[in-house]
Amino acid sequence: MCEQIISNSIINQKNKKDYAELNHVKYGLFSVDKWKEQISVILEDQINKLNLTNANEQDLKKHIEIQLNTFIDEIDKKIKESNSGTAKGWVKQAFINVFINMKEIKNGIPEYADAIIQNMTKSQTKTELKNIMKNRLKEYINQTFDVQDTSALDKILLETDSREIESAKIKLSEAISSIQNVSNKEALAFIILSVIVFALFGFSKQALLPSEYIPLVLSLIFLLIAGVTTPMIDMEAKISQMSFVLLDHTVHFENQILYFQSKSILDVFWIMITHNTLQMKLVGVLMVTFSRPLS
Repeated sequence: MCEQIISNSIINQKNKKDYAELNHVKYGLFSVDKWKEQISVILEDQINKLNLTNANEQDLKKHIEIQLNTFIDEIDKKIKESNSGTAKGWVKQAFINVFINMKEIKNGIPEYADAIIQNMTKSQTKTELKNIMKNRLKEYINQTFDVQDTSALDKILLETDSREIESAKIKLSEAISSIQNVSNKEALAFIILSVIVFALFGFSKQALLPSEYIPLVLSLIFLLIAGVTTPMIDMEAKISQMSFVLLDHTVHFENQILYFQSKSILDVFWIMITHNTLQMKLVGVLMVTFSRPLS
């Protein structure tokens, strides 16, 4: 029974470490992928809400007029450059200068801008523009990534037979709870059994023989071994919850583990006994010597 208690505690210690690894801040708050998941939803929703009003139509019209004016100047410049240097080109340019008046074309820029905006406000055009923006957004998101070591995460997903972190968390949480319940029952049964052994010998009116001390000593040894080897200290530093509102959407992160350690008395003893200073070694020895058994 003592061996089973220790074995289950070691298994649960690993499960807790794995669960903490899945909740580590590097896979959440410090993960580019997690930010992408939340930001992309927000931006896509903002694209769906895009709509031209009278105010921004006027601003948009000004930008379109500037772009059209620049575009016409560039075309005129390129035509003149292509026609320069040859007689044929000179004839073409002379023909253009006679029949095409660039100033008149530029005078129509406000009308061109109005036509463009009118076309943009059509339902079909709006849908097409939003789809184009969504596709561009997906391209930018796919091009944004970070490089991190996920070997520990991949190992946990493989061991739990899970494809994603959330399903692995559920499985580990259930395993931790189940094993903890079993360990508690086994520990209680072990303590009760030890109490019965001591009670049987304690109620005896005769002096105990040397051989009768053996089961008592063995019970104490097993209790001590179980007590010092089973994890008793879980240390963690975490961000329980962090959330803020961005463009009317909540960006939320929770249970972000910064640091986690699960230690037994024996683990703490080993840390102390391997320390460079004599004082720490002495404290480690005293801690194990005077440690209380499982009871």
